[in-house]
Amino acid sequence: MTSEHRTPTVAGAAGTLYERLAAELAEDIDRGVHRSGERLPSVRQLCLTRQVSPATVFQAYALLEARGLVQARARSGYYVAAASRATPLAAPQAAVALPQVQQVSSAELTFALLQSTRDAEVVPLGSAFPSARLFPFDTLARCSARAMRRLRPEQITGALTAGDAGLRDLLRQRYVQQGVRLAPDELVICNGAMEALNLCLQAVTRPGDIVVVESPTFYGALQALERLHLRALEVATDPRDGVDLAALEALLQRERVAACWLMTSHQNPLGAVVPTERKAALVQLLARHGVALIEDDVYGELHGGLRRPPPAKAFDEAGLVLHCSSFSKCLAPGYRVGWAAPGRYAAVVHRLKTMGSLATSLPAQLALAEYLLHGGYDRHLRQLRAALSAQMSRTRRQVSRFFPKGTRVTEPAGGYFLWVELPEGIDSLALHRQALAEGISTAPGALFSADRRFNHHLRLNTGHPGDPRVDPALRRLGELAGRALRG
Repeated sequence: MTSEHRTPTVAGAAGTLYERLAAELAEDIDRGVHRSGERLPSVRQLCLTRQVSPATVFQAYALLEARGLVQARARSGYYVAAASRATPLAAPQAAVALPQVQQVSSAELTFALLQSTRDAEVVPLGSAFPSARLFPFDTLARCSARAMRRLRPEQITGALTAGDAGLRDLLRQRYVQQGVRLAPDELVICNGAMEALNLCLQAVTRPGDIVVVESPTFYGALQALERLHLRALEVATDPRDGVDLAALEALLQRERVAACWLMTSHQNPLGAVVPTERKAALVQLLARHGVALIEDDVYGELHGGLRRPPPAKAFDEAGLVLHCSSFSKCLAPGYRVGWAAPGRYAAVVHRLKTMGSLATSLPAQLALAEYLLHGGYDRHLRQLRAALSAQMSRTRRQVSRFFPKGTRVTEPAGGYFLWVELPEGIDSLALHRQALAEGISTAPGALFSADRRFNHHLRLNTGHPGDPRVDPALRRLGELAGRALRG
């Protein structure tokens, strides 16, 4: 992975001055520059060495203290908190994808998991969404009220199928920032990313077709394949750098593949980011074989580096990349506003949208357009990334402290998922059921493969900073895993 996409420990580099200072100090702690119990530089020292104000230093130390990295001692200064530096954790091993095409049957297990995460009393380590407390619902409500007061009657029917013209213009502008210029009528606003992805999948496949997915893959992709009577072919996927291009090329040469459904940035569940140069190579490879790429990019805004990794869509010259995203993971969960930029398949996706849901909620679209114009979207994203980055670092430290020896964990460059490889002998589905009985949800590895492999793996949601239940739940989950290992 290129260095520009490495994850800061506490806050994104684009945050405020005190957040950047806190991130630098936290990285020093993680590297062992400052050891457990050691006194940290004084406020005066940091003011002199970093050329910042005392207020900035106090804010940085307060942030680190709130996150359990630093302890303040009266009349003595600031010290590294005990056990702040995590024991190094190895990354999970890359899966050896099975070469055969798989029929998909995952709905029952996935439905059971989703039901468990809807209970507010259950600690949501298995949830697919970050904490609702991270999102600006009050500001969105005010934006909605302003937008609805300006609503003209002709807008109601004018926004059918393709979506509100104002929102689509704003989205096109953000695509330009990512190096992507869309055709004027390419964007289709959908009811969340899942509708966009399903429509794109339907546009490029027929029942019985083969679709390549990552190994492990997002269980929503498996559900979509099952619904459309498609077959899955898993491709080897590196936990850090994503899809293995050599393995993919071998599959394309061997099988008649209709499409690939891939997450090229912050893949769920691995968190992998395909390096920029490999994204370009991926697009070229699929173009040579005439295979469409459905690019699921719902986590793209949750990067941990200086800038958002470009999507594969940025390298598409043949119109074969159908790019899909939404606001559900970064701004407005529950509003169900997503979109597709389907390249040469735009007309087909438009037609399928018309034949299906016909339209996406106009009030939700107008509220989001107003927010993008006047609500401080990029400022919100910087704060969100900082909070998620800090909590991910904290969760990795807790896994290091409480889970059995031999546990392997990813170190993603953004997003809010950790992929945990438990020692062999631990059944993660049985562990999930034990934890759920104690009010703790997880996402067992069996969800993320058509043949239910990854039976000693699980996905942890790290997107709930400030929830006092999380640390005790991680401790208990580690205890249950240790008990399972001992037999």
